[in-house]
Amino acid sequence: MPTRRTLLAGLGASLATPHLARAAGDTLVFSPVTDLTGLDPFFSATDMTTHHVGLVYETLYAMDETLTPRPHLVEGTSIEDDGRRWRLTLRDVRFHNGEPLRAQDAVASIQAWIRTGDAFARKIGAVTDALEATSDRVLEFRLKKPFPLLAHGLAKPASVIPCIMPADIAALAGTGKPIDIVGTGPYRYLPSERLAGARLAYTRHDNYRSRSETPSYMAGARIAHFGRVEWHIIPDASTAAASLQKGEIDWMHDLPPDLAPLLRRVPGVKVQVQDFIGGELYLRFNGLHPPFDNPAIRRAVLAGIDQPSFMQAAFGDDKAPDGSQMWRTPVGVWSLGKPMSTAAGTEAMAGDLTKARRLLSEAGYRGEKVVILHAGDYPMISAVGLVGADLLRRMGFNVDVITLEYAAANQRRNSRNPPAQGGWNVFFGPFNGYNRYDPAAHVGINPAFSGWIPLDEIQTLRENWFDEPDLAKRQAIAREIQMLVWRDVPYIPLGSYAPLTAFRGELSGVLKGGATFFNVKRG
Repeated sequence: MPTRRTLLAGLGASLATPHLARAAGDTLVFSPVTDLTGLDPFFSATDMTTHHVGLVYETLYAMDETLTPRPHLVEGTSIEDDGRRWRLTLRDVRFHNGEPLRAQDAVASIQAWIRTGDAFARKIGAVTDALEATSDRVLEFRLKKPFPLLAHGLAKPASVIPCIMPADIAALAGTGKPIDIVGTGPYRYLPSERLAGARLAYTRHDNYRSRSETPSYMAGARIAHFGRVEWHIIPDASTAAASLQKGEIDWMHDLPPDLAPLLRRVPGVKVQVQDFIGGELYLRFNGLHPPFDNPAIRRAVLAGIDQPSFMQAAFGDDKAPDGSQMWRTPVGVWSLGKPMSTAAGTEAMAGDLTKARRLLSEAGYRGEKVVILHAGDYPMISAVGLVGADLLRRMGFNVDVITLEYAAANQRRNSRNPPAQGGWNVFFGPFNGYNRYDPAAHVGINPAFSGWIPLDEIQTLRENWFDEPDLAKRQAIAREIQMLVWRDVPYIPLGSYAPLTAFRGELSGVLKGGATFFNVKRG
């Protein structure tokens, strides 16, 4: 199976030679794994958009490291009428354009978020009888029934994030039309400096008013220690790692594990796990077109899946130098080690090629071409894509691999066209830890997540989960959902991994949980 390990000898020589070049002291230079394609936070849900959101936008509540929502743009919360009336008082803050944040802006933003189809957003929309601004600083949710998870939804830190923006911009957000990028966050986006495929730039929001509480994940103080943040797009991970060692960049977002041993030996470079929940790789089907409009064919693929083979191709050995696990299998639907996690039914992924071929024949596969979107510039996604393509060929599928940049693959993934007309059949990608944490957060069981597979029973159980206050009963519902995923197969989990990030040793405040640029400083 192809790997990148044979390409590392030259990088090792590069890392052995110090370089004196440095970015300016007041500029933080960051290298994401791929380019940012979606500036509109309600139209794109990639990890790159999430990082962009953390610079520019804020939410009414914010998650701390225990995934407990804390007030953020909200100054005070009053819950009345047996939990059916939530009155939120806003802090006195200003947007990047100098205008004050008003309750009308928050209402328009939350309404736009509800329109996106995100599962948590839809639920909040369904339980809300009325949402209105009662004054410039106060907005009010009047709920049809008590919904204790309201603050959790309004603090959502990944996928489609409930960002607050000016009301006139929110009216267009999520529609696919261009919008001005204006938030209340610690940095302002500089559209005039955008070089597609090469660079993005942000400057400090000089009128930003931080909270004073101790930082914890997305909650608490957000201090912009740098006057400027630049994203330098370096598609090749080895080149990015060498640039980090030379001091040409300060921070490399997604570090492939095969580069980690080299960077750990470089003085002045730190390597750490970046997602405290744990990421996951997945195979996603398009249910609109043959052959994967047939659930029996999707189940045939499930029977042939051997999770360790995918994880070994992407990450190699499962142990880091400190003895910690780099990846884990078997993995089900929910984040490993978290309250909803269960191994129920994971034996369905038996890696049984003989069974998979038999099931494929019984399901009536007629030789339709299977178009796989392969992200050639994203090392771990590229690796699992090659393993997946090889597996499908050995099962008997007629496979056509389309190699694209990850950003382009994500754009094409939104197409409903037949595969021969710019569509697709199979897509490989990553979930961050939160995006599969529980039924409220999991984007993979949302029919709108680029696969359009009907999941009515799963959605009913998800609604029951939202409404169930008892933890044991919620865990039982989560187990039922997992068993339905093995039946309906909207996607297949390929394993859980510990995402790595690397940065210059003089940086401090790099939080575990993603690329959060606030609170990061030199020294």
